[in-house]
Amino acid sequence: METKTRFRSILCIDLKSFYASCECVARGYDPFQVSLAVVGRMGESGSIVLAVSPALKRQGAKSRCRVYELEGYQNVWFVPCRMNHYLKVSQDILKIYLRYVSYEDLHIYSIDEVFIDITSYLRLYKCDAYTLAKQMMCDILKETGIPSTCGIGPNLLLAKVALDIEAKKAVNGIAQWSYTDVKTKLWPLTPLSKMWGIGIQLEKRLNRMGMYCVGDIAQYPLDFLKREFGVLGEQLYQHSHGIDESDLHDVYQSRYPTIGGGQVLMRDYYAYDIKTILLEQVEEVMFRLRKKNLYCEVVHLAIGYSKSVRGGFSRQTKLSQATDLTESVFEACLRLFEANYTGQPIRKVSISLGGLVERGQTQLSLFEDVTKKQQLSYAMDEIRIKHGKNALLRAISYEKGATGRYRNTLMGGHQAE
Repeated sequence: METKTRFRSILCIDLKSFYASCECVARGYDPFQVSLAVVGRMGESGSIVLAVSPALKRQGAKSRCRVYELEGYQNVWFVPCRMNHYLKVSQDILKIYLRYVSYEDLHIYSIDEVFIDITSYLRLYKCDAYTLAKQMMCDILKETGIPSTCGIGPNLLLAKVALDIEAKKAVNGIAQWSYTDVKTKLWPLTPLSKMWGIGIQLEKRLNRMGMYCVGDIAQYPLDFLKREFGVLGEQLYQHSHGIDESDLHDVYQSRYPTIGGGQVLMRDYYAYDIKTILLEQVEEVMFRLRKKNLYCEVVHLAIGYSKSVRGGFSRQTKLSQATDLTESVFEACLRLFEANYTGQPIRKVSISLGGLVERGQTQLSLFEDVTKKQQLSYAMDEIRIKHGKNALLRAISYEKGATGRYRNTLMGGHQAE
């Protein structure tokens, strides 16, 4: 297999305990000195904890847990999530990056993490990658009070794993990896779910085949991995050897990425009441689809079970015809659910739409009933855009167990203010 081994200078910068650090700084406190937790819903012991400060994390607290799991920790300050504030701070930090590099060399991976290709800037600034990364991090801390960590590597993969595996634990918050570090630093990594791109289900499958660390994957021939996993097998082989051919400038530039959304539920749901949640979730993603003047051809449903049983399922289906109708996608989700659900308590629901095409670029149904439903959907969308999503709701949103009305007041699934 021919590979284009990349020798770039890539930074992967992560804002440390971002939400919690923002809240500490806003109150005039050092995130490393104050035990603070950002929660989804104040006053509810079952509410999810979105972030904990470095000081609280140092005591052993996990950032993704429930409020009641922090009851054993001393002097914890619980504060509500404020997405508008975090977005503003994130935008301020992006401006700092853009003082050093052009927008084309910056990829925003999430609200608190970016990839930056600094290869062409090292000669300009007459310094090495470590020095430039340190200067950016110092500017972020000085101007916003937010601490950060950074992984440096010759490609996106090694920069990311350097961040996740070493930098976040390093005293200075920086780790730099090269191809020579693969055998000594990457291969011993276990469990496999710690590796970027390997989830719990894939980890279980690899374990069943006798692979428990990254080095185990690297020992298998490419042909075997491709035969067992298809295209994913080739990626596993390359990544286990530290190879990543993707280019920051085009790897994430899909013209029409998937549109999706999900939620963590506050209690256990079962078949008799989860359909309300499914319909509300479909309603939300279809509203966004129609706003972009798109149709979808693929529907993906992921269900996560309660911690008491763990597991879940993730399935997708291709529609017989591209659509922007809520009813059609909801029916597809129901078919996927009923074919795969085995009765366990449900705590997570995610729905995403793929195979996106522009309205007018696909052959659509000419049935009068479909046209009327589309016109009704567009009319409902107009009302929601003008007066707010809660101005017009389906009757199911008033049923016990519905979450749509509350979620419509949130931003990114969390409190805006």
